[in-house]
Amino acid sequence: MDYTINGIQQIGIGVSNANAVFNYYRKNFGFDILVFEDEAEANLMTKYTNGRVEKRKALLTMNLIGGGGLEIWQFLNRQPVGPKSEFKIGDLGINMMKLRSKTGISQEFITDKFGNWIQLVQDDYCFCDTKTSSNGGVMGAIIGVSDIEKAIRFYKEILGFNITILDETGHIESFKNLPGGQSKFRRVLLKHNKRAVGGFGKLLGPCQIELVQNLSCQPNSIFKDRLWGDLGYIHLCFDVMGIEILKNKAGEMGFNFKVDSAESFDMGEAAGRFAYIEDPDGTLIELVETHKVPVSKKLGLFINLKNRNAKKPLPNWMVKTLKFSRVTKDL
Repeated sequence: MDYTINGIQQIGIGVSNANAVFNYYRKNFGFDILVFEDEAEANLMTKYTNGRVEKRKALLTMNLIGGGGLEIWQFLNRQPVGPKSEFKIGDLGINMMKLRSKTGISQEFITDKFGNWIQLVQDDYCFCDTKTSSNGGVMGAIIGVSDIEKAIRFYKEILGFNITILDETGHIESFKNLPGGQSKFRRVLLKHNKRAVGGFGKLLGPCQIELVQNLSCQPNSIFKDRLWGDLGYIHLCFDVMGIEILKNKAGEMGFNFKVDSAESFDMGEAAGRFAYIEDPDGTLIELVETHKVPVSKKLGLFINLKNRNAKKPLPNWMVKTLKFSRVTKDL
């Protein structure tokens, strides 16, 4: 038996006002499905919060066109801190998320109103044409690394990004207008082969990882001297089945789980098991084995994934019932 990675479930964004960020992405980028909204203490994350249990608010929002969602994460008992130094492309950590776009532009770099960088990538994949947005969900991330060969091994052998689309070294034309983009880089774009996906895999769609190493100077670490949950991209999360098997394989390769809920956890209306590992530069990768997803709180409807074939996708009509969680006005 092997584990299954169904795609990027979400990317975590540390923010100072979760409702404001949700409203912005709902109106401007079509993330209007509110899967859950929860307030709790992050008891298992003290390794990344200076040994203290921090109270937080989290919202998971999706775009039904297809792709991963956003986990909008806000401290409730401390003021989140911004980066210590100005961002430059290739800095260690998650540089930006990639959003699936139908605009006809092959790629475009923008920032949201909160200072987070986004790459819009032309991609025709569509799970459900909502008519409400010109872009879909999260299809990947650009991640800064210090040793690209070590990073390639991690993302290929553990997370299954086993196809190299692009591998180039030099001055990257598309980076030239980004902060620090005049440096010399090695850039490797990875994707996974077409694979059987279970559960919500058809909603999440195909995804890609772009690894970037600055060859001209020593890059900064984006989260140096800051906490997980501070401002910016805090983790990249994959939807998986067979998390215990994945744990064993990662451990054999020297990448032990740093956090593991070990058994079913409860996030308000959603439930499952989650764990965190670090890539070779300490970038946090979350792994979630989803057991239960709310469809309608009012009607008490949930999708149960616990005891089903891990490699069999849910019927499209069932996944589309998430539209009952669509939000049409500001929180």
